[in-house]
Amino acid sequence: MTENSWMKLFKKMPDLLAPTMAKDHPNLPVVKEEGCYYYGLDGKKYLDFTSGIAVANTGHRHPRVVQAIKDAADRLMHGPSGVIMYESLLRLADELTRIMPKGLDCFFFANSGTEAIEGAIKLAKHVTRRPYVVSFTGCFHGRSLGALSVTTSKSKYRKYLQPNGLTYQLPYANPKDCPPEENPDTYFASKLEKDAASLFAHQVTPEEVACMILEPVLGEGGYIVPPQGWLRKVREICDRYGILLIFDEVQTGFGRTGEWFAAQTFGVTPDIMAIAKGIASGLPLSATVASKELMKQWPLGSHGTTFGGNPIACAAALATLEVFKEERLLENCREVGTYAREKLEELKAMHSVIGDVRSVGLMIGIEVINPRTGEPNGDGVMHILNRCLEKGVLFYLCGNKGEVIRMIPPLTVTKEQIYDGLRILDEALTEYEADMGVSSVMSGAGC
Repeated sequence: MTENSWMKLFKKMPDLLAPTMAKDHPNLPVVKEEGCYYYGLDGKKYLDFTSGIAVANTGHRHPRVVQAIKDAADRLMHGPSGVIMYESLLRLADELTRIMPKGLDCFFFANSGTEAIEGAIKLAKHVTRRPYVVSFTGCFHGRSLGALSVTTSKSKYRKYLQPNGLTYQLPYANPKDCPPEENPDTYFASKLEKDAASLFAHQVTPEEVACMILEPVLGEGGYIVPPQGWLRKVREICDRYGILLIFDEVQTGFGRTGEWFAAQTFGVTPDIMAIAKGIASGLPLSATVASKELMKQWPLGSHGTTFGGNPIACAAALATLEVFKEERLLENCREVGTYAREKLEELKAMHSVIGDVRSVGLMIGIEVINPRTGEPNGDGVMHILNRCLEKGVLFYLCGNKGEVIRMIPPLTVTKEQIYDGLRILDEALTEYEADMGVSSVMSGAGC
């Protein structure tokens, strides 16, 4: 396709695609992706700090993954698993048992994070014979009706859809809400104990709750990193009442937090885990993961899939695991993530519009505020993102009001690329503050 015909087709996008699919930020027309970069239809090269929304953890089109896809396509295109069986599916399950938290060793493969969440909730209800689910305010778990019933990052996702009423919510622990004289671990653990006691006393008995589900780091809801003590208290409450604990590791999984999974980063193991995104470096694949003991209580026909565990996607996932190990991506994530955090703290000292920087590994959130009021500033985020895009760097956004710049580069990213991207962010912040008529906190430091 020629450049002119591509552009003509792009201009027809509003008529061809549903707005809910076509109107996300920034709708950049691209012709190629490679490593940490997109190549635009405009001929420009863009440094990508989104990694396909935390999917391309090994970088775009890693040669090892591309070759695995080509080789797999020469043998099998489609399963379905159960009707036939094939090596890549079983090999992947076997390899995953070596990196999962202890005891999570049995897999149901699907296509997307939402499907993995649906499977996790269904498994929990089937095993416990209990009807209710407790989720945590601000978490995002997907948009299908089952997943939506526990998604509370934005009310607009639930508008008019009336997901089932078999869920209750507890507050997520945001360290910013901790009084300065308190220890966050003990403060939020104590608060959760009281909140859970109130929920169980007034709304639902714990004996009716099948599971609690949460993101171990809040994703779309604002990249909030909870205290470890709070996560441990969630685990303790679940154990106390025979409630199963589900971790949604769709975004935090596969190295994003500096370990294979956030469960390992925080030292808290759930009963069931949902994994997806980075598992296959861009091909659709996910899994609901639990112990053999739990999975054996989920009999034939209780759940199923046509496309889940596709042989080509499984081959890509196996290559992804090899790249992680051979290129030491977990170590790179921790090292470069620390460097990025240090540089961002320097920018925070320079720019009055940065309210907070929070991160674990290369899962980084930069909160933008109105410096006159201290309020979240979603409009400011969009101005800053657009300026960065014009200068050749792609960031994304998150937060209830879109007030957080989401920085999730591929785990192959270098310190030099981080420096280049944050130098552009520095320029964009300076220009935005000038437009607002507010001064930077200080100048001459940082990137």
